[in-house]
Amino acid sequence: MIYAVKQTRRFARQYKKLHENTIVDVDNAVEMVAEKPSIGERKKGALADLLVYKFRSHGQLYLLGYTLDESVQLVYLEAIGSHENFYRDLKR
Repeated sequence: MIYAVKQTRRFARQYKKLHENTIVDVDNAVEMVAEKPSIGERKKGALADLLVYKFRSHGQLYLLGYTLDESVQLVYLEAIGSHENFYRDLKR
């Protein structure tokens, strides 16, 4: 079953800054997450609600952070970016 997808403002700002080639890969990753939300890895500690799906785009590792609302079958896209400082920026 495909979940509905919603973006947070943080995700939208980061998405806008991505290169066109990377945007295609991000869109594919979002589709995969919408089809099977359990595909991501659940984090621990302060980011326990967050799931992260890792994928590559042009040799660079990107992380797609999202949360789930099972009751209404909704995926909230929280953040997108390279691994560098990804978790530090999310904690803010």
